[in-house]
Amino acid sequence: MSVSYDRTDGQRVNSEFNQYSSYAKLGYEFSNYWSALADVNLTHYNAANPGMITKPLIDNDAEVLRGMTSISLENKYKNTSGALKFFYNFGNHQINDGYFSGESPKDYLYHSKDNMLGISLYQSYAFCKGNQVTAGIDYTRFGGKAWNEFTNKEVAIIDKHVNEVAGYMNIRQILTDKIALNAGMRLDYNEETGSEWIPQVGLNYIATESTIIKAIVSKGFRNPTIREMYMFPPQNPNLKSEHLMNYELSASHALLNDALQYVLNIYYIDGKNLIQTVQQNGKPLNINIGKVKNYGLEFESTYRINRYLDLMANYNWLHMKYPVTAAPRQQLYVGGKYYHKRWKLSTGLQYIYDLYTSVGTQQTKENYILCNVRASFSPSKIIEFFAKGENVLNQDYQINAGFPMPGATVYGGISLKF
Repeated sequence: MSVSYDRTDGQRVNSEFNQYSSYAKLGYEFSNYWSALADVNLTHYNAANPGMITKPLIDNDAEVLRGMTSISLENKYKNTSGALKFFYNFGNHQINDGYFSGESPKDYLYHSKDNMLGISLYQSYAFCKGNQVTAGIDYTRFGGKAWNEFTNKEVAIIDKHVNEVAGYMNIRQILTDKIALNAGMRLDYNEETGSEWIPQVGLNYIATESTIIKAIVSKGFRNPTIREMYMFPPQNPNLKSEHLMNYELSASHALLNDALQYVLNIYYIDGKNLIQTVQQNGKPLNINIGKVKNYGLEFESTYRINRYLDLMANYNWLHMKYPVTAAPRQQLYVGGKYYHKRWKLSTGLQYIYDLYTSVGTQQTKENYILCNVRASFSPSKIIEFFAKGENVLNQDYQINAGFPMPGATVYGGISLKF
């Protein structure tokens, strides 16, 4: 069980936020083979959007209640395992759309309620050594209603629910001591958009004891949600389904008795109609950004020099024929962690190059370097004192155009563990 409270004044006028959250989970084992699990999570928050610095918003405030719960029954035997799961999520929102300087305040408040329930049933079975077959079926019903509430009347916007059902099968087969095959097929049916086949296939090749090569080809598909289309800003009822094909090849290797490890991954993504939230006239709007043709590489390495010192680095290079908001063309991170008795120290530098803060007719980009530092001291097993600095170089940068990120920030605290 847990209860939490968070609040901030924000780094700009009219960007305050506060949140209450609670969580509980209960599990029970009927036997060595069967168990049940239930959980519930409730969150209430109040948030304010100050708008773009070039076009500030006044009174764009939101009061939101979100909840989720799930119940599952699971089994686990020698050759088979599976589960039956039920979940239910819901939300209740009241939003003041706000107004710009020189305009009059809105004479209504936006309200919406949404919910989603689903059932998932799956079972895995090993028919022979090195084999695992998983088959399952998913059912989801989601939707809600939205309306504008005036002083003496309500104006309906949408009241709608959609049903989806899907069946799938995944097969994992070890072909030889060095090669393993993963393949799957899923059929999604949505009563609004129809059916969609979603395949994927992958191979793992163990070249040596310390070298593994992986390849995968997969299709991605997603229908826009009721929330994205109708529920509240940045809603857009004209959204289309997302589609993409993904091709990846990766290699991992270890040296020096696994003290030095690194992974290289190259990929190509060909997609269309990806849903993205953009700023239009100082307010967010969901849109289909059209085609996406991305390819690039990722490199990641960790080196444990000794029991006191770890080093890590990663580099990402991305080529975008059609730019995507908040996606940098290059990013480099170099960091380290130092441990000594009761002390811990970590730091890292991140370099961001050609990050698109906005796309479309008015493209803007950012380059910046971020440095974060964290230090902690534990005088006993139950208590830890810590201090952390974020953006200690005090970089002036944005991830989304018109919304500057905080400058140098330092904070500290105490952590208790029982």
